Amino acid sequence: MVSTATKIRLRRHVRRGQQQVENLGAQAGETIDQHIIGRFSRLFKVWRFLAAWLGLLVLLGGCVLIETHALDGYYQTTEPVSGGIYSEGILGDFTTANPIYTDSPVDDAVSRLVFAGLLTYNQQNQLVGDLADSWSVDSTGKVYTVHLKPHLTWQDGQPLTAADVVFTYQTIQNPDAQSPLNASWQNVTVQRIDPLTVSFTLSNPLSSFPYSLTNGIVPQHLLANIPVDELPTASFNTAPVGAGPFAWEALAAAGDTPTTRQEQVTLVPFTKYANGIPKLKELTITAFHDQSSLITSFQHGEIDGMAGLDSIPAQVSKDKSLHIYSMQLTAANMVFFKTSDGVLADTTVRQALVQAAQVADIINHLGYPVSPVREPLLTGQLGYNPSYAQVTGNPLAAASTLQQDGWTLGKNNIRFKNNQPLSFTLYAADTPDNRFVTTQLQRDWLDVGADVQVVLQTPSDLEDTLAFHNYDALLYGISIGVDPDVFVYWDSSQVTPVTSSGLNFSEYKSSTADESLEAGRTRDDPALRIIKYQPFLQAWQQDAPALGLYQPRFLYLTREPVYGLGNYTINAAADRFDNVQDWAVRLGRETD
Repeated sequence: MVSTATKIRLRRHVRRGQQQVENLGAQAGETIDQHIIGRFSRLFKVWRFLAAWLGLLVLLGGCVLIETHALDGYYQTTEPVSGGIYSEGILGDFTTANPIYTDSPVDDAVSRLVFAGLLTYNQQNQLVGDLADSWSVDSTGKVYTVHLKPHLTWQDGQPLTAADVVFTYQTIQNPDAQSPLNASWQNVTVQRIDPLTVSFTLSNPLSSFPYSLTNGIVPQHLLANIPVDELPTASFNTAPVGAGPFAWEALAAAGDTPTTRQEQVTLVPFTKYANGIPKLKELTITAFHDQSSLITSFQHGEIDGMAGLDSIPAQVSKDKSLHIYSMQLTAANMVFFKTSDGVLADTTVRQALVQAAQVADIINHLGYPVSPVREPLLTGQLGYNPSYAQVTGNPLAAASTLQQDGWTLGKNNIRFKNNQPLSFTLYAADTPDNRFVTTQLQRDWLDVGADVQVVLQTPSDLEDTLAFHNYDALLYGISIGVDPDVFVYWDSSQVTPVTSSGLNFSEYKSSTADESLEAGRTRDDPALRIIKYQPFLQAWQQDAPALGLYQPRFLYLTREPVYGLGNYTINAAADRFDNVQDWAVRLGRETD
């Protein structure tokens, strides 16, 4: 038997064991609580720290991607590229592409695209070679020699040589050909020197002659066998072969009435054009006989550009995609006073009308920027002298001038002299700009006692008025060009109307002006020409045969930008195509 003492010792031992177990359990719990449970909050902070680093890594990765993309854009530029189709609409009708016969906006445009001239203009409006590689004049100022670029070809693959150049100008000179260029080419001998060289011999020196070499050259091999008198109606004129930037593809007509009728000419790039392959894949010219049809077609996206409008149509003026090209022309809008008869034969009356005209106010309210015309030469042109500028905008001086000349105020504030009223008729083409200008001039001149009746005419009616000089005063624009040779507009020999050369609309006659104009155009030295033109400018200022207004613009509207086209100064509407080979309507990336 186990004694009582032994049992007591066993119980104590068991209790000590249990106590140790409990102590170990408590210690284990404290350890777990301290080293595991107690560190859960720290573990959360660790995870938050890791998450922050991971987020930073993601952010850095994104920045790297963005930077890579940005650098990609830096090293790759977006620029105009080849391709795309461009369609232009022009107000007018198409009749011929033959440069020997073109005399309308549509014909001039198509001809300029299909044919190339010896010379053309760059974007600074300077003469540069087109088919010509170089040109020069001899010491007499009478013989001009032109050297062609080598390896020129027509769009049918045949070689283009000096023989084609000679054929072109000799055809123009032939009266049976009935070319409107005929008058400009009288007394010029054209000769082939060799396959790449042509000489032009003039009867007298003419410093402006090179500017006559921009008309298109036609192919001898296709036209030489056609009788000259049949050339105006030859099938070649509506299916031409040229050497310009674009080749003829097709002609299509639509519309059953004069209002709805349209002619569409489709052109494709000529890959052997002397000045480079055009970027456009195709170019179409559509002739619209009605302005509303032209505008509607533009609104519907059927054409990309519009030409032939005088102002921006209200229907498209708020279109955010509209691009406006306002190209200043080397031309002059003037009021020509017919000096040969009527009240405007009085020099003092003409001087007073010039003084009374508020030209600056007219220019400021045209709605677009223009350069004023103050002389028969354009501002900045060779020979221009501000000392001979007309002084306008002084009605008080104008009234005094008229009063001293014997023109006294009568009834209705109209002046009279010897029972003759100070009254005349002003003719102009019926355009928005002309309506505004004539209204302003009518008001200005009435303020000093002149009664002016305004007659606005359609283009065809105005042509008859111009041909016979049936007007007292005429608001009209004349093309001057880069060279200051304005002989055809002011020399006495150019007075006779009913002739293609009768462009002296004022019928101005002055022996001083005649001598000065002749001397200025026959000198090659620019400094000498400036001196020779001064007497003409002085006589013109004193005699006031016309009132200078402003240089007109050529308005060109496109739906999207045309890369390569800009607001340059041009000499004629068709000159917008001088660098058409560089036009583009698409953008692309090219790695530098």
